[in-house]
Amino acid sequence: MSAAPGLAVEYYDRYDRCLKVEAIFGESFLRWAYESAAGRLSVEALVKRAFFSRAYGWWAASARSRSQIPGFVAKYGVDLTEAEDSLGDFPSFNAFFTRRLKPEARPLPPESGAVVFPADGRHLGYQTLSEVDSVYAKGQRFDLPRLLGDPELAERYRDGTAVISRLCPVDYHRFHFCAAGTPGPGKTINGALYSVNPIALRRNLGILVENKRILTELDTASTLGKILILEVGATNVGSIVQTYTPDTPVTRGAEKGYFAFGGSMTMLIFEPGKVRLENDLVTQTARGIELFARMGDRLGLA
Repeated sequence: MSAAPGLAVEYYDRYDRCLKVEAIFGESFLRWAYESAAGRLSVEALVKRAFFSRAYGWWAASARSRSQIPGFVAKYGVDLTEAEDSLGDFPSFNAFFTRRLKPEARPLPPESGAVVFPADGRHLGYQTLSEVDSVYAKGQRFDLPRLLGDPELAERYRDGTAVISRLCPVDYHRFHFCAAGTPGPGKTINGALYSVNPIALRRNLGILVENKRILTELDTASTLGKILILEVGATNVGSIVQTYTPDTPVTRGAEKGYFAFGGSMTMLIFEPGKVRLENDLVTQTARGIELFARMGDRLGLA
């Protein structure tokens, strides 16, 4: 994320405690599309359009696509010992991509006040959103009213805490609730489907307020108040599927839904003063570096 155009995208691994270089799926195409004039024209004319991602999603759901699974697993080091199904059980690439994990693969922290990451991915954390100078690149800031599609709601959360979780195509692609509570129905905010890889976001953070996204309010009926949850679509994301039942209480770590094939993003926005983020998340974010952590690990405390 911190690299200049053409250079490697680095992130900090919470478990190995070191910087690593991201293996980017389709990197050559992404760099051409977002770092060249001709590529940017193709993005506007074709790539950001919904039909482009639908066509890719159709292929990923077809039986012919399953032949790509072994090579993808080998190239990106996907750990299938965590999955409920084995390599030969997936009828399509999308079935592999949206795979479920064994319950023990993502244990939750024992502290009752712990708030957990909603997905596997590379995360940024901002303790006070209104004080953020830049996101992904110097001079780029959130446009919270446009992001939420509601100026009044944005005003309530302008001094809140935010966590951005970016999922790469190589990640586990189901997303979960960060805390227990009662979720309302999801509100769809329609838009385009730009890539949410840092290669694209470094050039234009406005992608986040232009892409299709779904906004859900989670009422925790506790010290966490109401948490705003967003799922942001991206290029080649066939769909954002919600698997939870609105207005029905959920437990911390319960599944909320999944992204069909492609890189994607979730965002959590907390009311002011409701959560204290973990030190490594805050420290790496201040350096302009994403923190890699898995779903269910602690992002902060109530």
